[in-house]
Amino acid sequence: MAARRVAGSPGRGGREPRLLRSHQVPNVCQLHGVEPPATAGEVHAAALQHVREVAQATPPPARNAEAFDRAVLAVAAATQDLLDLLDLLVTSAPPKDREVEAGRARERSARRFAS
Repeated sequence: MAARRVAGSPGRGGREPRLLRSHQVPNVCQLHGVEPPATAGEVHAAALQHVREVAQATPPPARNAEAFDRAVLAVAAATQDLLDLLDLLVTSAPPKDREVEAGRARERSARRFAS
């Protein structure tokens, strides 16, 4: 689970701020090293999840909607730039198959939530 620092609150020994647990963002699909490559929609969805986690708002308050939308676009652009740069790197690992990985995730979920 993600944690965030609380300003002005002492942690152990008064030296470090304590951490609060925040809600956990749903799993973002793997964007790099998979076949077929990530679509623009998947990149945008990952950026939206990231900005929601940082802003701690789903959806954002109306007065912050423009800033929220700008942040999503900026994060999506940065993510796409990163993916483009990573595609230029040579790797020995074969790309993962999205369907195979989705099946593994379903199996893990079934084991985890089995009663």
